[in-house]
Amino acid sequence: MMELPATRAGHIGRALSATAILLFLAMPIVIILITSFGADGIGTFPPKEYSTHWYEQMAAPGGNWATSIALSSLIASLTTVFSLILGATAATALARGRLPLHTAVYGLVLAPLLIPQVVIALGLFLFFEPAGMLGSPLAIALGHTVLAAPIAILIMISTLRGIDERLEDAAASMGANRMTIARRITFPLATPGLIAAAVFSFITSFDEFFIAQFMSTPDTRTLPVLVFNALQFDVDPTVTAVSAVLIALAVLSLALVALVRRLGGHRDGQNALPVEPLA
Repeated sequence: MMELPATRAGHIGRALSATAILLFLAMPIVIILITSFGADGIGTFPPKEYSTHWYEQMAAPGGNWATSIALSSLIASLTTVFSLILGATAATALARGRLPLHTAVYGLVLAPLLIPQVVIALGLFLFFEPAGMLGSPLAIALGHTVLAAPIAILIMISTLRGIDERLEDAAASMGANRMTIARRITFPLATPGLIAAAVFSFITSFDEFFIAQFMSTPDTRTLPVLVFNALQFDVDPTVTAVSAVLIALAVLSLALVALVRRLGGHRDGQNALPVEPLA
């Protein structure tokens, strides 16, 4: 199909439309960032005076916010470890193996992403409550793994399918066993995918609300649960500072993933092969 020549007015119109869409999407984020530096106690926009008081209150040692941030970080770290173990194992089986009922297994892996989170949270509550594990960071991390592991598996499957299997075949022809191939060939080449899976698993757990709400206790409240409680009956301006930190965490995480992907693509483009013996 013949393309029509772009006019100057068309370029300007597209630029203005794209700018307007980006400003509309970024507007809530900008409002939160500005409001988080407000000095008043009601969270008005725009602030009449500016201060870092709410950030200081959020980071106060021994406070509810600092305790919840530490708990969420612990749970997210455990979730990341569990998700990487499950993700690497399941992705290797799905991308490299010849499983019977491959499509059914793949669908089962993706099921937690399609089922409403409140349903999963209720099921986990009914499972862990008789065992007396409500409020346990380990139990909450296992619950978050149900949501984070499918994301890690999808990322790892895409990563493994992008690795040239001829490199693994060449290593096998030189006498390397499966463990050596995985340790010296597959996983080093899959490092960008592993880092991306770890980042998204951490963010998924850190921001998750429904499972944490069902499985938390008054003594163990994750950051999203504390934010919900703070906004349920009143407006706590500290929430804006917490939201700004979460936005910064998301931006830094995406920047890290993009950087790792870029460095990984540059390394793969050089087609570097290990020169030391594999066996």
